[in-house]
Amino acid sequence: MKSASTKRKSSVATHDVSVASALPWIGPALLLIILVVIWPVVELVRISFTDITIAGSLLDFHGFANYRELLANPDLYPVARRTLLWVFGIVFFTVILSLPLAQLINQNFPGRKYVRWALIFPWAASVVMTSMIWTWILDAYSGEFNLTLTQLGLIDEPVDWVNNPGSSFYVLMAVAVFVSIPFTTYVLLAGLQSIPNDIVEAASVDGASHWQTYRQIKFPLLRNALLIATIINLINVFNSFPIIWIMTRGGPGYETDTTTTFAYKLAFIESNMGQSTALGVFNFIVILLIVSLYLKLTKATRTEL
Repeated sequence: MKSASTKRKSSVATHDVSVASALPWIGPALLLIILVVIWPVVELVRISFTDITIAGSLLDFHGFANYRELLANPDLYPVARRTLLWVFGIVFFTVILSLPLAQLINQNFPGRKYVRWALIFPWAASVVMTSMIWTWILDAYSGEFNLTLTQLGLIDEPVDWVNNPGSSFYVLMAVAVFVSIPFTTYVLLAGLQSIPNDIVEAASVDGASHWQTYRQIKFPLLRNALLIATIINLINVFNSFPIIWIMTRGGPGYETDTTTTFAYKLAFIESNMGQSTALGVFNFIVILLIVSLYLKLTKATRTEL
């Protein structure tokens, strides 16, 4: 019989061979991750501790001065609160609207294929293009939205939905929900289609109504799909830039800025690269926390399966 040490050496050797054989396949992906993800993050953190001139030249080590200046910026805290509203508000309404939509397109009805195609268009189209279309629709004087409301007698005069400080941010949120719904709906649809028909049929035979079947059987079994769709939406919405920038450029002032667009303004409009890089690090930490939650949830999902 082989000793335990011999078995361990054999296992290690086999592991080394398997890693070496897999390296040509995973090597390009690892190189791409290093160049596109890890290296920029390392550079971002390094630059955030460096004194940066208005022209963007790097000077000496600056310590936490950029972070102190950012935290002393009075515009940061309204933007941070608005970012929380932006992220959680959009994700909440996206999920609430996607649940019935997924249930609808999971049913058999004439033209279901075309309804599914129509639903995927807002997600498949460029976000920049979608934002520009909504800007035209919501235009104060020539937009179809105001013209329709005027003809229906709901408003007496045109409303500048996009540039009005009282409504602009909520209009942007509505557009973001419109863009986010297709992806979430299709994730939930995949979850619905993975539910065994035997369970649903058994509930129907036992006299359960459609609502009882959905609430007590389908919805609990949708938990994993719902959690993953929510986490991915959190990441996408937090990083969202085109909708805000195309429609309002964060204005008027900083009234519709989130931390993503605010960091861009600090860097390229106010030429304050130090605060921008510090805010970029904070944004990266938030994304890292969300990704960690996503990985934890997916690992729990695999364990349950």
